[in-house]
Order: sequence, then C-alpha cells, then structure tokens
Amino acid sequence: MSLTHEVFNQSSPLVDVNLYDAHPALQAAVDAFHPGADRAPLRALGAEMGSAAMQTHARLANTHAPVLHTHDVQGRRIDEVEFHPSYHALLGAALAHGLHGTPWSHGAGGHVERAAGFMLYTEAEPSVLCPVSMTYAVTPSLRANAALHADWAPRVAATRYDARFVPGTAKSTVTMGMGMTEKQGGSDVRANTTRAVPDGSDAWGRRHAVTGHKWFMSAPMCDAFLVLAQGPGGLSCYFVPRFRPDGTLNDIRIQRLKDKLGNHANASSEVEFEAASGWLVGDEGRGVPQILAMGALTRLDCALGTAGLMHAALAVAVQHARERKAFGRRLVEQPLMRNVLADLALESEAATLLAMRLAAAVDRTENGADTDGHEALMRRVLTPIAKFWVCKRGSHFAQEAMECLGGNGYVEAAGQGAMARIYREMPLNSIWEGAGNIQSIDLLRALRAGPVADALMHELAPARAVSPVVARHADALHAALDGDADEIGSRRLARDTALLVQAALLHRLSPPPLFEAFVASRLQGANDAFGQLPRAADFDTILARHGAA
Repeated sequence: MSLTHEVFNQSSPLVDVNLYDAHPALQAAVDAFHPGADRAPLRALGAEMGSAAMQTHARLANTHAPVLHTHDVQGRRIDEVEFHPSYHALLGAALAHGLHGTPWSHGAGGHVERAAGFMLYTEAEPSVLCPVSMTYAVTPSLRANAALHADWAPRVAATRYDARFVPGTAKSTVTMGMGMTEKQGGSDVRANTTRAVPDGSDAWGRRHAVTGHKWFMSAPMCDAFLVLAQGPGGLSCYFVPRFRPDGTLNDIRIQRLKDKLGNHANASSEVEFEAASGWLVGDEGRGVPQILAMGALTRLDCALGTAGLMHAALAVAVQHARERKAFGRRLVEQPLMRNVLADLALESEAATLLAMRLAAAVDRTENGADTDGHEALMRRVLTPIAKFWVCKRGSHFAQEAMECLGGNGYVEAAGQGAMARIYREMPLNSIWEGAGNIQSIDLLRALRAGPVADALMHELAPARAVSPVVARHADALHAALDGDADEIGSRRLARDTALLVQAALLHRLSPPPLFEAFVASRLQGANDAFGQLPRAADFDTILARHGAA
C-alpha cells in the first residue's frame, strides 16, 4: 500500500459498549420511577444492542431493504414481504426482551422497564421497532373483544419470535399493526372512506367485509391489524388478520412499499382491502376514541425513540471528539467543541427524563397507582408536549451531532455511517402519529381534562422553590394555562411547558450543574442553536457524566 495512504487521526467505531451502563440519565430515571426494578435485564439488553454483532445486523437490515412479492411463481396472489435475515435477528431480539405486548401482563413497573429497554434498543436500530410499538399500543384495545383477546393476547405477550408467514393462531408469538391513514384524509381520519359491511358472525363476534385503501400501513407482515372503517354505525375499529380463521389468506392486497427518506429496514406500504374479513372491536361508531388511545401510546414511543437516537448520536460524537485531534489538541479539549458537546448532553438528558416521566405516568395509571388522579392528568398533558418537543428537537440535534464529525458524519459508507442513518431517521418520529400541529392542538384538548395547571405546578414546585428563573416562567405558564390559550399560540405553549417540566426533572434527578446550565441556556438564554452555554456552566461535570471527560 502506498505510504501516502496511511490512515491516522481517525476515530474508531463505537462498538461493544454496554448502552445501559453508558447512560446515566436513563439509570437515574429507572431508579426514580421504578426503584424495585431488576437492572440485570436492562444491562443484558444494553450489552446486546451495543455489540458489534447487533450493529452489523442494523447495517444489513437497512442496506438490504424489504422486497414485496405480490404473486408466487404460479401466479397466485401472496402479498408477502421478504426481509433480510438481519431484520429477523433484530425483531427477534426486541420480542425476546419483551418490548412489545409483554408489559400489559407484568404489573407495576412493567411499562417503565419496557420504556427503558425501548430506548436502549433504539440506539442500535429504530426502524424494526415499528411493529413492536404498534403491538404494544393495540394490545389493550383487544380487551374490547373478549373472544379475540382470549385467542390472541397470550401470543401478543409471548417472547419467542416466530417469523413464519402462517395464521397467527398457529404461531408462538404475533405482532400487530394499525391501518388508519388514507390518502385523502391523513390525520383527519373522519374523512376515511374504507367501508365495513356486515358479513355474519362467528366465534370472534360480528364479522364484516372491509373494502377500501390505506395510504400508509407500516409493517404489513404483522399477523393482524386494527383498521378504521366506516361501518353501519359510523367510524369503527375492526380486527383484520392476514389469515382468516380457516387458514386462507385474507384479502389484503399490498400495492407497493414506500420509498422513504430513512427507516429503510421497515416495510411501509399502501394496501387495498377487497372485502377482507374484519371483526368489530369495541362499540360501533367509537373508532376515533379507540385510535386516539392507541395513538397516545405510540406517541410515547416516538418520544422514547427520539431520546434514544439523541443519546446514540451524542455517544458517536463524543467518541469522535475524544479520539480526533485538531490544532494540537483532542477535539474534546477544544473550548467551543466542549460547549457544543455539553449542550448536546444537556438536551439528551432532558429528553430522556421527559420521555421516561411520561412512561412512569402510563405505568402508574395502568397499574392502579394513581390514587389522586395526578398521574392521569400528567399522562394526558405530557403525551402531546413530549411528542412535540422531544421529536421536534431531534432533527436539529442530529444535525449538530453530525457536524461534530465533519464530513465523516455525512458519509453513508454502505451503511457503516451510523450518524447518517440517525439523521435520516430523526424526522420520522416528529411526523408519525401526528406532526407538530396535531400535538399542539391536542395539548389544548388536554387542558380541558381537569385541573392541568395545578398538576403541572405541583410537578414544578421543587425546582420553582430554588430558582427564581423557573418561578418566573412557571407563573407565566400558569397564567397561559388558565387564560385563553388558543391554536395560534399552542406551539409556544407546548415548548414552554416541555422546557419547564424538563428543568424540574433535571433538578430532581441530575447533578445540580446540569439543572443550572439548562435553566441558564433554555429559560434565560436562546435555545435556537447548540453550543451557547454560558461561560459559567460547569462543563467538566456535564461532559464527565456523558463520557467526554
């Protein structure tokens, strides 16, 4: 090899790291929100997802995209999507760690443990988690049809992955999807035109023939879907399996797979239902409330997933800055780079704590630990603000982290460029399950759920007591919540609420220098660009906490 091609002063890949041990903010959240948790499963997951083997699977699953086969060689319609073996390895790991429907049968703390695991898994590969997230979200809705729940719930909670394309009732574990969005309506599901016509009844209840289309239906190889359609009594929810009970393929026609910016390992599709068999789930005409309940849970996963991607991007940037030298010093020793990295670390920690606080509210409301209704109010208001703010910050965060690597961060390198994959993935969580405007409007609806302002002030009280800046902003927020909050200002309201809750969580769970720097930079200063922490910030403490000492 030519001597001119000697490679030096390049950072090494970040591999074989225990992602849980390297995530102090996540550890603090688990300690606070589920003190009795067994940390061993999270450490095992952290080691597995940080391994070189899983990173290879993530690369291969994204560079070898899913392939749609509409017909077999004899011309029979099969509508089957073929995945690279690495996809199955990744999905199998997610189910083995119970990141799908398992928490619904685990009791107190199950949702917190699952949220932490979901975040760790996202650091390695997020797009495989689409069917995992949907399976988690639709599981409680199955209870509205006792017969379906009895047949399917045990498999939804099982952890031995079964990749076969066979009837769900013959499998060890199943995954579930959702079919909601149509091309003429998008988030306006009341504009849906898919129809459901009564077609008798059987052991699963009232059967319907479902005819129509869905513009986005991710993970079409799931074993069954909850689908919105216009029934005799209005927009209703139907259980549509890939196979009918008699073992024949249901009439779900996959038209094409979406060619997306990122999320390449996941098959997002357009489908047509041609009198597909579907069974009513819940009351007729109550499809919208059901989809909102499912959407609230997938919105939690959007916040968790973005926070996980933030930490992954931060870890790659820190690794690079520790090993790369410029102008006679390591990048991590350069004052301005230290400011950028510390600011990214603050954002990552705040995102993690907010997403995990929402997960704790879900856990407490689902497991009978919400004796005074406070957690129900927090769950209702934190869902839209976490989805809005954490996901909105994600793309900006990924761009800044990529910039830390310079041109290397922008290079795909046949899938080895992890930062490029993270950057392409970031916008999805902001768009999926309702973009920023939908979340901001939902926040206004949440304000009608009860004494939300009082619940938030209770949450903010400890930080408010020690910081005049927090107190001043909390007073302004209280006035806005009690006043005439309207749609035109709802994005600002979502941002302000998120920042104050994040400040309160940092005060509660993080070292004081992080709280002080966050207040100074987010509440007192501008948060329009990273790397603007004040000179007085304790950079050493912030950076050491996130491995950049």
